[in-house]
Amino acid sequence: MKHTISLFLFLLTFSLASCKKENAVSKVNKQNLVNAKDRDAQIEKGAASISFDKTTHDFGTVEEGSIVKTVFTISNSGKTDLIITEAKASCGCTVIDLPKGKTIKPGDSTELKVEFNTSGKPNRQSKTITLFTNTKAGREIVKLTGFVTPKAKS
Repeated sequence: MKHTISLFLFLLTFSLASCKKENAVSKVNKQNLVNAKDRDAQIEKGAASISFDKTTHDFGTVEEGSIVKTVFTISNSGKTDLIITEAKASCGCTVIDLPKGKTIKPGDSTELKVEFNTSGKPNRQSKTITLFTNTKAGREIVKLTGFVTPKAKS
């Protein structure tokens, strides 16, 4: 038991004695301070804010096989850049025209063009487009709704 305590004390003393005392300030990367200051300034401005001219487009009743087109106007109503990193449709039948990584300056707007192919999609339809953004919510959703009249069977 005495040997174990002696060994422990020796190791403790050795480890404390071998530690170098370095100035912590010399280890700080100055560029990290600048980046943190810029990031904090952006955070103080608040999260980006998004607004739409409409969040749902009802295309009414159309014949199966039609291609329905619409445009959603997206505006940045915040004080910082609005960044849309990705846009995904709930179905492969919906095509989205919006560049990935789209940045919208405060006060500016852009168009989200959407096409829905009704082939093979009879009856009541509801499709969503999810935008992944830097807003407080992080995800914004717009919808397409309507009724597709089935093709007559021959």
